[in-house]
Amino acid sequence: MDLLIFDLDGTLIDSRLDLAHAVNATRAHMGMTQLDFERVYSYVGNGAPVLIRRALGAQATELEVEEALEFFLEHYREHALDYTKLYPGVKESLERLEAAGKRMAVLTNKPVGMSKAIVEGLGVAGHFFQVYGGNSFDFKKPNPIGVETLMRQTGVDRERTVMVGDSAVDVNTAINAGVRSCGVTYGFQPETLKEPKPDVLVDRMEQFVDWVLGKS
Repeated sequence: MDLLIFDLDGTLIDSRLDLAHAVNATRAHMGMTQLDFERVYSYVGNGAPVLIRRALGAQATELEVEEALEFFLEHYREHALDYTKLYPGVKESLERLEAAGKRMAVLTNKPVGMSKAIVEGLGVAGHFFQVYGGNSFDFKKPNPIGVETLMRQTGVDRERTVMVGDSAVDVNTAINAGVRSCGVTYGFQPETLKEPKPDVLVDRMEQFVDWVLGKS
């Protein structure tokens, strides 16, 4: 594998608490009660608009969702690094992969500006030649446009490209792009990795590195 494309939330970073606090601050702003954190975590993965629509419930109007989304993005932007941290072994794994000459990018459904600020704030931005977010293209994951763009930019073919993520969204992105997939079991939605199954399943990022470098 020469092009390694990583999801962000639940894959490289543990952002659960900051997302949950931001969602509940948004619900409070809208005059609603707090949600259980585990429920918030289950809503993550398809981008902020879907997260907020789920968090408000089916009864919310489009205007309410619009107001809530604006509040959420502003609040989260200010608090995105309050509790968010890299998962154990991620920094060292990225260093090993970079030393091996691998090209790495982030492809997330989180807004791109916020995503770049987070990887910079956590000190790993230098490992990635590109960070793409949910507003970088006309379509979000699992649409393959992000993967296809990264392959085109690097000249790496499908057989040498892998998508790494914690949910079925990432596995389906890989399937739609015709590339391999690696699922991580420590993320937000490991239960969604049962179907469709990723090509590789790891419990720690170091195991993915070993697989890429042919040591497992």
